[in-house]
Amino acid sequence: MAEHAKKNSPEVDPGLWVDEHGDALFSYAMMHLHNPQEAQELVQDALVAALGSYKNFEGRSSVRSWLISILKHKIIDHIRKVSRRRKVMGQLDDDPLIERVFDGSGHFATDVTPWTEDPSVLLERKDFQAQLESCIASLPERLGRAFMLREVEQMSSEEVCNVLGVTSTNLWVMLHRARLRLRTCLETKWFSDEETGS
Repeated sequence: MAEHAKKNSPEVDPGLWVDEHGDALFSYAMMHLHNPQEAQELVQDALVAALGSYKNFEGRSSVRSWLISILKHKIIDHIRKVSRRRKVMGQLDDDPLIERVFDGSGHFATDVTPWTEDPSVLLERKDFQAQLESCIASLPERLGRAFMLREVEQMSSEEVCNVLGVTSTNLWVMLHRARLRLRTCLETKWFSDEETGS
């Protein structure tokens, strides 16, 4: 009887999922895909899958966590399918940013200015989070996906390689380039503004 009451409570009522969790699911999908149409389709797929397996939901996590978990698997499957259709080397060949930042011997062309702010403090600031998300969104699609899966979702390198269909060497190059682009973006759009006080 208690289990029946739990499934009929407002918190786990499937009729309320879109109203209560739709925005969070869409934001999560957009963080990974940066394509509103794809994000919306995958959120719908996740909700349909959740509806189909709703009777198996045991309530060991919140409904939102459970729905995001289903969505995460849908996103990974989608990325895996898209990655199989594309060649990695198209984005790993000549990169003008690499040529600008490093000299012919592989050293930085200009001095690297160390960041003086504590990253953990920065991450608590909403304005910095918004700028970081903007910089991640500006990454080339495959670099952004590699970075999100490895650094945000904290998947192992082996798992990311399997999802993206790349070798560990390709992944290392992709992550290196993603981090370099993020650093350049943040130095331009965040730290230079901080220094000038704007």
